Amino acid sequence: MCEGWLDNAFTFTAQYGRTMAKESDTQNANALRPIDLPAPVLQPTLSLYEAVANRRTIREINETPLPLAQLSNLLWVAYGVNRASGPFGAPGRTAASASNSQEIDLYVALHDGAYLYDAEPHRLNPVSPDDVRSGAMNQRQGVPSKAPVQLIYVVDLHRLTHTIGYEEPGLHDPEVQKSYYFVDTGLIAGNVYLFAAASGLACWFHNCEKAALAKSLALRPDQRVLFAQSVGQNSPSRMLEA
Repeated sequence: MCEGWLDNAFTFTAQYGRTMAKESDTQNANALRPIDLPAPVLQPTLSLYEAVANRRTIREINETPLPLAQLSNLLWVAYGVNRASGPFGAPGRTAASASNSQEIDLYVALHDGAYLYDAEPHRLNPVSPDDVRSGAMNQRQGVPSKAPVQLIYVVDLHRLTHTIGYEEPGLHDPEVQKSYYFVDTGLIAGNVYLFAAASGLACWFHNCEKAALAKSLALRPDQRVLFAQSVGQNSPSRMLEA
């Protein structure tokens, strides 16, 4: 009888502990607040030609956090809203997309958690209180990164199949979809590279741990992690460059 009571007590304690852990996780997630980004400063530091001449991949990145104003400028250049009315009546973005479907979501991994960039209000919406930056690196690459900002590119296939633009058959073809969302990701990544070159920052577009990130970001089945991009200050050594 005593053993049965102890078993019940241990079971209750374990269940109670799991419940409290879940409540703690929820509280931590709720503690992460949206970040209203300051308005981007549209003042060039270099000419377009100088930025193109300086564009390069630098894998040695300092872990010093970027100032909020610089992060704001980076996200706006990458994929912000640059006109109220673009193709098919939707807001225009700094990077083009198939039928203006805007199917790429830009997740931003910082030391205090992961956020989703909301371009119209120019805001970071909280997604996870966890530091998922290590998942934004592909461990098989063998190059650790302490970059303060990891941009994670995620495609939302629902926006392609339910486009706000021209309804073409290719938007429902998985192979054609790939050609669209890979190109659209590249356009955003190219903007990030040019911003980094113009701002004297290091930048690296790379693969990532897709399955782990999909779980960490609580993605739907019709969302897929594609790539990641590290951004931060140049490390003094600058040994790995391409």
